[in-house]
Amino acid sequence: MSFIFGGGGGGGGSTSGTQVSIAREAPEVESRKLALYDQAAKLASTPVGIPAFQVAGPSGLQQTGFQQAGTTGVGAPTTAAGIGSVLQSTAGPNINQFLNPYQSYVTDEIARQGQMAQNQLSANAVGAGAFGGAREGIQQAELQRATQANIGQSMAGGFNTALSAGMQQQGLQQQAGQLLGALGGQQQAMQQADIASLLQAGGVQQQLGQQALDASRASTMAQSYEPYQRLEFLKGIMTNMPTSQSAVTATTAPGTNPLAQAAGTGIGAYAAYNMANRR
Repeated sequence: MSFIFGGGGGGGGSTSGTQVSIAREAPEVESRKLALYDQAAKLASTPVGIPAFQVAGPSGLQQTGFQQAGTTGVGAPTTAAGIGSVLQSTAGPNINQFLNPYQSYVTDEIARQGQMAQNQLSANAVGAGAFGGAREGIQQAELQRATQANIGQSMAGGFNTALSAGMQQQGLQQQAGQLLGALGGQQQAMQQADIASLLQAGGVQQQLGQQALDASRASTMAQSYEPYQRLEFLKGIMTNMPTSQSAVTATTAPGTNPLAQAAGTGIGAYAAYNMANRR
């Protein structure tokens, strides 16, 4: 905007006046810029809703892993059973449960057969007239020794059979205890592996959930600031448009002497009359 000040001529008797010259945008451009400013001012006065940050919670698989991790000693009962079995086997084989329950019948039968043989020997000695003799005594003693030997051999055989069975059971019991101990350790290791797999897979689910929350927040932010981007776009267009200005001149008329104005009017009319007669 420029201001130009000028004084009036003295012949007319007028006083000095003021002339103002204003340079501005074309009315159409200026109105559009003012409208854009009004839109920006209205938009700036409205608060933008900023969404809060969200954190994805543990996934279902992670929660399952947490629950299993809280259950300790999964293989403890199996291991304890194995240890008990091994300790029990170290106490020695239980032979009594493997003894032949009919062993007494066998022993009694051997004794009965021996007694029958002794009776027959005594009867033979009576018939021969040698009852109570030295020969009969020797034969009776030998027969008794043979009977006792058969009884002892029978009982030793039963004992050896029971001992072999008991020792075999003891070895199997030790093997079972060792297997149970190893199985308990495997159960514990399998649970740890399951927990690790659950937490790993659940971590991937949690990451995907967090990415979804972040994407949702970014979309909301983009939607909230989209009007500002449109205003910025319009601003760029108007900034790059060629400038077109118009000049407006406003003049403030100086004070005029009425007599000088009347004289001037008469002189003008006389000059016009002379020009008309010359034609």
